[in-house]
Amino acid sequence: MTNVLLLSCYELGHQPLALAWPTAVLQQAGFPVTAVDLSISDFPTQAAAQADVVAISVPMHTALRLGVEAGKKARAANPDAVLVFYGLYAWLNRIYLLQNLADAIIAGEAEVPLLSLVQAIAKGEDWKTVPGITSAEKLAVPYLHRLELPVPARSPLPSLDQYARYDDGRSMSLAGYVETTRGCLHTCHHCPVVPIYHGRFFAIPLDVVMGDIRQQVMAGARHITFGDPDFLNGPGHALKITRALHTEFPHITFDFTTKVEHIIQHQDKLAEFAQNGCTFIVSAFESTNNNVLTRLNKGHTLADMETALQLLAKAGIAVQPTWVAFTPWTTLDDYLHMLAWIRQHNLVYHVPVVQLAVRLLIPPESELLQHDDAAAWLGALDAENFTYRWQHADPRMDQLH
Repeated sequence: MTNVLLLSCYELGHQPLALAWPTAVLQQAGFPVTAVDLSISDFPTQAAAQADVVAISVPMHTALRLGVEAGKKARAANPDAVLVFYGLYAWLNRIYLLQNLADAIIAGEAEVPLLSLVQAIAKGEDWKTVPGITSAEKLAVPYLHRLELPVPARSPLPSLDQYARYDDGRSMSLAGYVETTRGCLHTCHHCPVVPIYHGRFFAIPLDVVMGDIRQQVMAGARHITFGDPDFLNGPGHALKITRALHTEFPHITFDFTTKVEHIIQHQDKLAEFAQNGCTFIVSAFESTNNNVLTRLNKGHTLADMETALQLLAKAGIAVQPTWVAFTPWTTLDDYLHMLAWIRQHNLVYHVPVVQLAVRLLIPPESELLQHDDAAAWLGALDAENFTYRWQHADPRMDQLH
């Protein structure tokens, strides 16, 4: 029997869905799977030594940095295992990974290519011919086909009490995490989703999402985070799911992430989201400078951000804005204006301090590389750190960061 080891390194304090879904798919096909969250557990040396396939989830920059270290440990424990990296940052950094560590890269809807790879190995066939698998010998485009996904398998993962909790100002409660869509309709220039999905997204069926919510509520969750890149890419789908959630679990609260433009576009739905249990929304405000917002292709302005605040306040929904505080185009005056604006709108306690130090990451394949003025600020690719270096025209900004 072909043994599979799945590893996750960092998913923002949530129980890793990027392990739970491929685990479910592989188990459904009859393969034994060991799923380990390295943010909670030690590296499983024995499981790595016995695995035929080691697959590491790297959905973001921090996860990839940690994932490379995990990959080195896996390679040392078992030089013969097929070492796979999957997720957004695997694809963006495929050249470095394939040259230095990985056997295979999977991007997009990863479960089917991963299952097909494992099946090929089990049959003694050449896994490098599997659609959606990029290797040193073959470049495959991201696998963008709608999948019939089962309910994620969460029982092999650490319990919810080992992850981030929801603080309602009075008490802390266990928090679950689900996704209702994959990919994103939008093409923000700094987003790692864009080079893979190019404006496409796929909706997850209601029964699958509710099955995942249900098992987490049964495990103690009293709050659900909808972790889609943008929950309102499919507003009708979002409403159906939150209605079903509130009908079955009226005591459960939730949050989601969406763009400023969607808050305005779907303002007529905000009151119902609040009635269904929405307590806060995460929204990528990014900057208070309209020029920077245009550079990032955000689709909103400073005035739109202020409108969104008013709409959310009227609906009784709190906001947690996120920021890219340091960009090549953000001046010192811009930074000071951002701080003043946050204070003016009583958002100081809504913005985690780390957000005020976020510096623009420019991974390989980034849309930002195509900007006309890139030569003025763009440096060389630091492949080992998975980003292009850049320098601000005003040295005070680099010193401030």
